[in-house]
Amino acid sequence: MASLPTLRMDKLLAALNAAEIGQHPVEVHGALVGLICGGVEQNASGWTQPLLELMNDGQALPSELQALIEELYQDAVTRLSDTDFGFSPMLPEEEETLSKRVEALSLWVQSFLTGIAIIQPKLNQAPLDVREVIQDLSEIAQVEFDVGEDEESEAALIELMEFTRMAALMCYAEFGPAVDDDEPIDVGVLH
Repeated sequence: MASLPTLRMDKLLAALNAAEIGQHPVEVHGALVGLICGGVEQNASGWTQPLLELMNDGQALPSELQALIEELYQDAVTRLSDTDFGFSPMLPEEEETLSKRVEALSLWVQSFLTGIAIIQPKLNQAPLDVREVIQDLSEIAQVEFDVGEDEESEAALIELMEFTRMAALMCYAEFGPAVDDDEPIDVGVLH
């Protein structure tokens, strides 16, 4: 389906640098997923402009970068819609230092929260469990980057990554396109 995450991230980083856009691929992915999970219209005119506002002050992107982001968008929608919960945030592989992976998770979550906040006007009126998840994500976004390279810290990061993944899926279930505003969706309790 998709290329290896590291290759995709490297390719996107090169295209962002070539376009002189000072964002990391995890930020682009986080914002894009935030828009999708916030219920943005799932057509090119629905998600493109809000993402351009976040990334490039509303200016068009070079065609190569636009194509990569469209591919990223399609992949994110497919994975978020996957009934087997195949979605996960685009983050560096385990070969990176723990500090870099923690920083990347923080950046992804910050961008996700920005994306969902600009597209979902009813965020503060969401069910309590969704509001609590958003609050927890805002705390993850502020996590310290300087962590020890030990098994306990690694386990904590894995737990935060899994929570982030499930939080995004919960938001997608609440605000995504298959939602009927008259019927609440029971997504269970997140622990």
